[in-house]
Amino acid sequence: MALRDDLRRDTAGQEDAAAKIMRHAGMLSNQLQQLRARMYPPKAEKNLRFFLTNEVSKLTSIPDSTLKLLSIEGRGPVPSRLENNHRAYTLNQINELRNFFAEQKPAEAQRFLPHRRGREHLQVLAISNFKGGSAKTTTSVHLAHFLALHGYRVLAIDLDPQASLSAMFGAQPEVDVGPNETIYAALRYDEQRRPIRDIIRKTYFDGIDLIPGNLEVMEYEHDTPRVLAQRGGGTGGIFFERLKMALLEVEADYDVVVLDTPPSLGFLTLGAIYAATGMIVTVHPAMLDVASMSQFLLMMGDLIQVLNENGAELNQDFFRYLITRHDPNDQPQSQVVAMLRHLFGSDVLLATAVESTAVEAAGLAKRSLYELEIGQVGRDTHRRAREAMDAVNESILELVRDSWGRT
Repeated sequence: MALRDDLRRDTAGQEDAAAKIMRHAGMLSNQLQQLRARMYPPKAEKNLRFFLTNEVSKLTSIPDSTLKLLSIEGRGPVPSRLENNHRAYTLNQINELRNFFAEQKPAEAQRFLPHRRGREHLQVLAISNFKGGSAKTTTSVHLAHFLALHGYRVLAIDLDPQASLSAMFGAQPEVDVGPNETIYAALRYDEQRRPIRDIIRKTYFDGIDLIPGNLEVMEYEHDTPRVLAQRGGGTGGIFFERLKMALLEVEADYDVVVLDTPPSLGFLTLGAIYAATGMIVTVHPAMLDVASMSQFLLMMGDLIQVLNENGAELNQDFFRYLITRHDPNDQPQSQVVAMLRHLFGSDVLLATAVESTAVEAAGLAKRSLYELEIGQVGRDTHRRAREAMDAVNESILELVRDSWGRT
């Protein structure tokens, strides 16, 4: 034992790297749990704010005057009254209003309740890039929130072992996500594999369900090479098919699936690419990030070619680049954006996700811009960031609508 302890320290009496990393990991994990306990006490749940009637009118296309009349007549959901006596609705009540008007006006049902119908296929959107800091999770959570606010049924899946998306939905990966409760449970190759429906959990955000992540999802990266070496796969398809096949089990329940992919091109990311009907590659407009994205595209192209050679067909409706953390006043960034638009044309979304203190403030509170209360950040700062994020998400939603054949 003494010899082992001696080996763990160098001649200067310092810890070796492994011991230090483990100690720091324990310290940080403990600190995060304490912070979480202060922000979200035991048994506390994350809640979504109320929405004023003018917001409800914009989200649903129901005139403000009609909402007021419904409230006076006692029809539809009963709004709460704020301290200033303004009417306010929960998101659940907003969706009740959508259903109410869809039943009252069946000829305009899709206007109020935009769920996919008939031959419209499930849209699986993979938010990808293996460069850290490209705002994949920020993009994923804002897109999921935007879609749900506009009446779509969303499944958000955290494929990243860092599980930042899960934390944004109030699921602390180290505390709230147990063994065999991540996407790994639906993809694994042994007898402990579970139906994907069993690991989907409801969130506080009406219209969004979640499959959380934690370090367990890395097990898929470890298992797959072993299974490939044995030339087996058991039930559930070969490795790149498994996610797509799992989603087929719940296809009827959702309009859009949002995949927050890990910052690597491993087996999980490859499965996400194969399952995706649309891909959004997030790009921070700096030369180092663009150089990294170049390597990402080269590697992804090689992997897709391997899939094609093995008989796999990618059925993607669109592939787009999204400029993130964009400062329009930064000249070097503007040059990079201009270069990307010159190279890739309309494959680069016109709308960009601007860098903003409002996004940063929301992220610190584990919220999106759509969850911020008035006054939590400066009104103008919030408005500018919200308008930019709305434009990004509306652009992506338009691609989804086009894939469904909607005008």
